[in-house]
Amino acid sequence: MAKKINVGMVGYKFMGKAHSRAYRDMARFFKTETVPAMKVICGRTEAAVSEACKKFGWEVYQISWEKLVQREDLDLVDINTSNSTHREIAVAAAKAGKHVLCEKPLATSLAEAEEMLAAVKEAGVKHMICFNYRKVPAIGLAKKLIGEGRLGKIYHFRAQYLQDWIMDREFPLIWKLKKEEAGSGAHGDLNSHTIDLARYLVGDFAKVAGMQETFIKKRLEPEVSEELTAGLTAESRRGQLGEVTVDDATLFLARFKNGALGCFEATRFANGRRNALRFEINGSNGSLLFELENMNELWFYSGKDPQDRQGFRRILATEAAHPYIGAWWPPGHIIGWEHTFIHVVYDFMKALDEDRIPSPNFADGVECQRVLEAVEKSVKEQRWVEVS
Repeated sequence: MAKKINVGMVGYKFMGKAHSRAYRDMARFFKTETVPAMKVICGRTEAAVSEACKKFGWEVYQISWEKLVQREDLDLVDINTSNSTHREIAVAAAKAGKHVLCEKPLATSLAEAEEMLAAVKEAGVKHMICFNYRKVPAIGLAKKLIGEGRLGKIYHFRAQYLQDWIMDREFPLIWKLKKEEAGSGAHGDLNSHTIDLARYLVGDFAKVAGMQETFIKKRLEPEVSEELTAGLTAESRRGQLGEVTVDDATLFLARFKNGALGCFEATRFANGRRNALRFEINGSNGSLLFELENMNELWFYSGKDPQDRQGFRRILATEAAHPYIGAWWPPGHIIGWEHTFIHVVYDFMKALDEDRIPSPNFADGVECQRVLEAVEKSVKEQRWVEVS
């Protein structure tokens, strides 16, 4: 008989919707001894969180995360609120003996992230960070090919994460554009994903050198809406001008500890690019190419192929041989972005089954934060900075 683990989730908007879907559907497709039960959803605005509770299928709602983490009927706390709240909620949840799943980036600073890691270790609870792109089957295949040595010695990792959703000068000053709430802009929001993928696929960073720009320095303070979309009402655009205190774009170079070179670009000002994450890895024996907007595909080049048939080959990662795919559809039937969150929840439940810490976890979040902070220090001091 399945063991239920009661979940309390703090946050109910964009990520709250994705996480709710994952908790609802995981046990319908994957078999685990531990099954999540959607117990409590939490948010500051009662009318909105009450609606989300009904819409997403949670049992009850409440408006105080402080009370939520103290509930004796909860086993796991899911955090998908603004970045500046992660540390306080996670530390309190750990002290209350709850397992913790937290959205990325883990915190707004390395010091906060390290405090969170120390708290979950001291409490002895399970912890996971939602770097959901590790859970894309095609990226699982990339990990396998690299592990088998099919690329040989890795020379290059180059990544882009391009978006355009704040290019309108009338777009309001939401929390993601305020350093005190977000920690950083495109850097923490987008580069955190590619930094984690680089660590996962290539290895740890040795040093970095970066540059940043904020293209629109002041924006209107919102009075009504803080939705992450350009389709805002006129009411949300009323207010005073406030300063944008995060980056709109961050680019940096990197050297990995294994000698590989890296280049990273994250921007919210790439006109026409909605959610364009792309990376390419080049090695002595071959190369890999992945694009999120075609997330079921991995492109692989092998220099070991006969010369008359060399070239990049497209692999559609929908066979049951690929990670997670066996739970879904017949070969050739693609999955989507939302499935990665289901895979995150599945991996967390499997870790609970096996009494181990899931992956990626808060330690990975700390290492990502270490790179993020080193890049910002490099920008400020205009020099290469060691990641230590």
